[in-house]
Amino acid sequence: MVQHTIRIAAYNVENLFSRPRAMNQPVGVAAAVLRAHARVNELFDQEVYTPEVKAEILVLLKELKLLRDDGDVTRTSTFAILRRIRGRLLRRPQNDPDGSQVTVVASGRGAWTGWVDLIKDRIEEKAIANTARVIREVAADIVGVVEAEDRLTLARFTDSLLLNPVDAEPLYPHVMVIDGNDPRGIDVGVIATKAYPLSMMRSHIDDGPFGDRVFSRDCPEYWFTFPAGSALAGQQLVVLVNHFKSKFGGNNPASIARRKRQAKRVADIYDELRAAGVEHVVVLGDLNDTPDSEALQPLLADTDLKDLALVQPFDDGDPDEDRPGTFGNGTKSNKIDYLLLSPGLFTRATNAGIFRMGVWGGINGTLFPHFDTIEADHEAASDHAAIYVDINLDE
Repeated sequence: MVQHTIRIAAYNVENLFSRPRAMNQPVGVAAAVLRAHARVNELFDQEVYTPEVKAEILVLLKELKLLRDDGDVTRTSTFAILRRIRGRLLRRPQNDPDGSQVTVVASGRGAWTGWVDLIKDRIEEKAIANTARVIREVAADIVGVVEAEDRLTLARFTDSLLLNPVDAEPLYPHVMVIDGNDPRGIDVGVIATKAYPLSMMRSHIDDGPFGDRVFSRDCPEYWFTFPAGSALAGQQLVVLVNHFKSKFGGNNPASIARRKRQAKRVADIYDELRAAGVEHVVVLGDLNDTPDSEALQPLLADTDLKDLALVQPFDDGDPDEDRPGTFGNGTKSNKIDYLLLSPGLFTRATNAGIFRMGVWGGINGTLFPHFDTIEADHEAASDHAAIYVDINLDE
């Protein structure tokens, strides 16, 4: 008798082939660069550059070391470059070594075309291979992927490193990423096996007013259909993939409020799906906060979604210690990745766990078992463990 099951997983891959150079710096340096990059691009979009806007642009370009020139990827101390396509943004006098005489000459967005890009460095080859190994060993039918660069990069990764050893066909032929609101280009997406082609998708990148969008990336809805022969054949499965506002650079009130707003909107989307008759919904991804946090209560306490940690049996990925966290060392305060199930799925869940073999674990990598192909922390697949759940599709 054929048994019908589906395994669903969530995994923060922390970029596949490249990542912003600034992210390899100490937290304080990285946070300052990322903040300046995001803010200066916001200012560039202003219709009119007032004296105040021009002054702030100059301050931010100085922070990004782009005041005297447009940046150089060969300089390891440079984290960003200024791309100018049309028109003129700055006047840079000669013999001005400190940039004190640089001025903004563009009157507003219509006067020039350009932006600031973060410089990206290639990720260690072994780390890329270990990322693929995690996905192969978890062997999920559907994987919600966090921090993918873009769809083509994710497809290149799956088509080259995740192949069936028998026929050399991709294990995950269905790949989708919708570019979100993050100016660094780290997005959320999904990969799925041949049995689960994507039937529909819906983006929420525009939720919220212009200039104050709800989602830092997106909360895409990925719709699948349960296969023929199962008890749920023909019914819909909707997977919501998320990456909430990070605590990177400090867990300040604005950061908490942003995550709470995101959690509330995801809860509303979930409630709308359920009200429309969709019984099988998964909310997954990196929510960047702990289960007891105020920010996540609209999603964790005010809906009927159930965390995969409540599924029995549950394997936390460490044979020796109680380790509920999903990030870094896996402590309780490091539980930031989630896979939440609607009641219709939770009652069918037969097994769940945390797969942390791709994480280094501690200074010396000795906190829990990891792949023998990881010999140093920079070869780890990710600082995040993968999480998964098995669902019984039979009666």
